[in-house]
Amino acid sequence: MDAIQIFLTILGILVLALFAVYAFFPRGLYRVLRNALRRRGKLVEKSIKVGDLVWPYLEGGPADGEPLVLLHGFGGDKDNWAMYAPEMVGKYRLIAPDLPGFGENIRDMDRDYDMITQAARVREFLDAMGIKKCHIGGNSMGGFIALRFALDFPEYLLSMTLFNNAGVVGTNESELQKEAVTGKNPLEIHSADDVKRMLAFVAYKPMKVPGQFRKIFYEDFAEHRDLLDKIFWTLVEDGTVKPLNDQLGRVKTPTLIVWGRHDQLIDVSCVDVLENGIPNAESVIFENVGHVPMIENPKGTASRHLEFLAKY
Repeated sequence: MDAIQIFLTILGILVLALFAVYAFFPRGLYRVLRNALRRRGKLVEKSIKVGDLVWPYLEGGPADGEPLVLLHGFGGDKDNWAMYAPEMVGKYRLIAPDLPGFGENIRDMDRDYDMITQAARVREFLDAMGIKKCHIGGNSMGGFIALRFALDFPEYLLSMTLFNNAGVVGTNESELQKEAVTGKNPLEIHSADDVKRMLAFVAYKPMKVPGQFRKIFYEDFAEHRDLLDKIFWTLVEDGTVKPLNDQLGRVKTPTLIVWGRHDQLIDVSCVDVLENGIPNAESVIFENVGHVPMIENPKGTASRHLEFLAKY
């Protein structure tokens, strides 16, 4: 057997082995790929006790860098920032926690998950971490919590970046708002195949997810369905019944507003509301991007983010 035949034989064995792992042990393969993304972003998983909760978080970048705390959105977790991290960890100490109710943090139906409570928990997290001043950022629900944090605890902040944040009402109604009015949660997943619909709702050009991985997403959602439903409707009430439109003038933190033009969850008309309401705010709107610009356009988003952070 010559060298080429040996190479092709080994390659074939490796392909079969990979297929077997994907078919029979998809969670193991998913963790391998997830950890590879973390390594690419130079992120390390850590945890810290905060009161009676244990907060898991990812951290990367120089230990003496200015802290950049990034909060994920509804249904997400700390790994939502893994693709974004390689662009940010050169200068900043990036910290991305699992918020209570999500990821590997506590998932307790008997606790409250309104935005005021969650913002107070973030303050407790920062205190436990020994962080007195930081840049904060958040996507969707995480942006709502960041905005609430800027109102309640401005003394902690150097700057704030809002990525398609919830918490304000724009002049145009989003597709999510239209469905929520009818009592429907469009972010609810009903099957493994339904994951494709949900991803297409969130992203302008959704990533193609293999079937076995879609099954993992569905199983994880189904396990926590009742809690996620509770948090979703709390978020809807806080963001549409009690929006922060009339409180934006109290935000004193320098703010960058980042949005995707084609967001179906929170309409781009919210950008004008935020920029006109928050003193010392600036904005950028990306074309051909939906609800998660840090995932859909990480390099473009990070470039604008870094430019903004350098000012403060």
